[in-house]
Amino acid sequence: MDPAKIHRLFARLRAARPKPTTELRYSSPFELLVAVILSAQSTDKKVNEATGRLFRVANTPGAILALGVDGLKDYIRTIGLYNTKAANILKTCALLLERHDGEVPPDRTALEALPGVGRKTANVVLNTAFGEPTIAVDTHIFRVANRTGLAPGATTLEVEAGLMAATPDEFKQDAHHWLILHGRYVCIARKPRCSDCMIRDLCEYPDKSEVN
Repeated sequence: MDPAKIHRLFARLRAARPKPTTELRYSSPFELLVAVILSAQSTDKKVNEATGRLFRVANTPGAILALGVDGLKDYIRTIGLYNTKAANILKTCALLLERHDGEVPPDRTALEALPGVGRKTANVVLNTAFGEPTIAVDTHIFRVANRTGLAPGATTLEVEAGLMAATPDEFKQDAHHWLILHGRYVCIARKPRCSDCMIRDLCEYPDKSEVN
């Protein structure tokens, strides 16, 4: 996709959602970090239901550690892979207290050293909590980038690099949110809602659906 078309694409997404943000509910960088760890292979709706209960009683590393593994599991057992996620969250809480005075570090290397935190999670936290112009590539963004021709790639790293190179600086801060929401609600996996798509004429996908 050529640069002029890419600029038009993001300009339309921005016009539709001038101030996009995550659908995960949080009130601190730590709450966001926990929510993003929980969101792997789960929906934001389920995560919000669980964290809505959890954060009312424990929303700091020390408070979650005090729950213990069984106490934490009671709040998150409706979420997929909750056993592994509980273990990772407790280890992460301990490391935050040990290494960072209980605060979430605004640093990629430090974030990725935390259990349960990979590149995608680090990118979400850096972007949403700390205002860094990062792009976290999940399944929605991977699909949109490849399907539209915006930033084709065989791996999430390739797509991330392509998006970072192709996205004009003025759009980078919010690009992640625009693309994930577009993939979640319009450019869906099985049958994209092309007739409802605001960037249909810019998209290079050859098999656009005519009706929903």
